[in-house]
Amino acid sequence: MSPVGIEMGDDRVATFRRLHSSGCFVMPNPWDVGSARALEQLGFKALATTSAGFAWTLGRADNQVKLDQALEHLRVVADAVKVPVNADFEGGFAVDPGQVGANVKLAVATGIAGLSIEDSTGDQADPLFEIDLAVERVRAAARAIDESGTGVVLTGRSEGFVCGRPDIDETIRRLRAYAEAGADCLYAPRIDSVEHIAAVVAAVSPKPVNLLINAPFITVAEAAALGVRRISVGGTLARTAWAGFLEAAKEIADWGTFSRFERLPSVDTLFADRVD
Repeated sequence: MSPVGIEMGDDRVATFRRLHSSGCFVMPNPWDVGSARALEQLGFKALATTSAGFAWTLGRADNQVKLDQALEHLRVVADAVKVPVNADFEGGFAVDPGQVGANVKLAVATGIAGLSIEDSTGDQADPLFEIDLAVERVRAAARAIDESGTGVVLTGRSEGFVCGRPDIDETIRRLRAYAEAGADCLYAPRIDSVEHIAAVVAAVSPKPVNLLINAPFITVAEAAALGVRRISVGGTLARTAWAGFLEAAKEIADWGTFSRFERLPSVDTLFADRVD
């Protein structure tokens, strides 16, 4: 996968590219420094940010974070761990391909090892960018990475199954086009059947495929057997944390009882030996 003639100043970029070359790895999604360091300590070889999980820490819904906030978040998370970090860079925080490219250059300067560009518009009536524009946006991102000399891994995302257009043929058409436009890895979040996963893997081979697992519909071993190279969980780990918090807080508010304050982890123990 490594592009010819690119200088990769951060060893984590080279490591991230090697991870995509064979086998299957899980890249879970922290939402802040603490969750990132905890996941690193558990032995994961790479991590990925989650736009939703980060937005919730700001008291906002997903896709309501501004570019400068996202860039600072990427910088903070990448600086907090030694493993590669992939950025959920949403739609590049722009529509125009030229501006997408400019924003990607800002993102790769934060220390990340990879980033994704998605094709959703945010408009319920017309939720996906027209394919020619979507392809140009991916091409602009690839060009920006090329010009940066970083070798950061570019993931092309097609959001049809997220935004109400669950058409596997159209999804595959888009992913193939993004691969041809320079995406190193391809990703269609919310596909959740063996048939669709296998079809995507076959369609874009030999380029690697990222699979989102946000429900217990498949195991890592089963995904690997289908040819999936990379697995992420999106905002689902953050949602599990929010679930515990909200259930405990609601019990206190509604009943004045504290039954969920039992069998809790010693969080200090996770970080007691941390030396920066």
